[in-house]
Amino acid sequence: MDTQVKRGSLEMIAAMTISGTIGWCVVGSGQPVLAVVFWRCLFGAGALLLVCAALGLLRRLDRRTLALAAASGAAIVGNWLLLFAAYRHASIGVSTAVYNTQPFMLVLLGALVLKERLEGLKLAWLGLSFLGMLAIVSVHGGSASPGGHYLLGIALALGAAALYALAALVVKRLSGTPPHLIALIQVLTGILLLAPFVAFQPLPRGPVAWGLLGLLGVVHTGLMYILLYGAIQRLPTVLVGSLGFIYPIVAILVDGIAFGHRLLPVQWVGAAAILLAAAGLQLGWGRHGWEAWRARAKRRSA
Repeated sequence: MDTQVKRGSLEMIAAMTISGTIGWCVVGSGQPVLAVVFWRCLFGAGALLLVCAALGLLRRLDRRTLALAAASGAAIVGNWLLLFAAYRHASIGVSTAVYNTQPFMLVLLGALVLKERLEGLKLAWLGLSFLGMLAIVSVHGGSASPGGHYLLGIALALGAAALYALAALVVKRLSGTPPHLIALIQVLTGILLLAPFVAFQPLPRGPVAWGLLGLLGVVHTGLMYILLYGAIQRLPTVLVGSLGFIYPIVAILVDGIAFGHRLLPVQWVGAAAILLAAAGLQLGWGRHGWEAWRARAKRRSA
């Protein structure tokens, strides 16, 4: 295996494994969602600021970059707020499975905003993902967190996926901007947006809460971004997409081990359908067959 590909693969595996433990930190901290996101942004900003300063990236800021990165940051912060809230209603495993509809959210937003064409193959994968969603929703709370509202958790996870897709659309317009710098502006935006809401809340208490919040900021934001963007720069898109599915698998396993939330059989089927559809969409499964079918259809109609 090529050295760059091997290094990128290890970075991607590490980044996705770290991502899969985010829910454990969020729920284990015992803090309100607003406070969790604020402290994640604050600690993350400290780590990313050191990295950007060391790499000399702070000199590359201009008004356009700042405005677009801040806009994407507002969407990312909203994404974290909704996803972390979903954990407490529909469990980490179920929320993460539903959250992985984000590739389809991006496809739909691309069609609505950028007028991109929705071809039949994409619609087929979208249909499979929708069936998976129906399977998960049909359980009505089989894996809900204690005191949670299952369908509300599903809705929050879908909202988080939509906001992530919106952030991705904005970031697409920042091609050529160092990703570490984009991430720094995003978390700084989060600090500014959330500070008024957490200013009068009591500080977290105890070393466990502070330790988990510090992990979220330094490891799950600073280090994870560095690993993820390093991997993206070294790996072909297909491999990035393939290794990306380590994240939901780890999240489901961590949820079961740490909090005892086990997916019911129908939820496993739904989660598998969503992940299969997302993999098919991102990795281009069925592309050759679809194009061959279209070519035959054109010949027949000619």
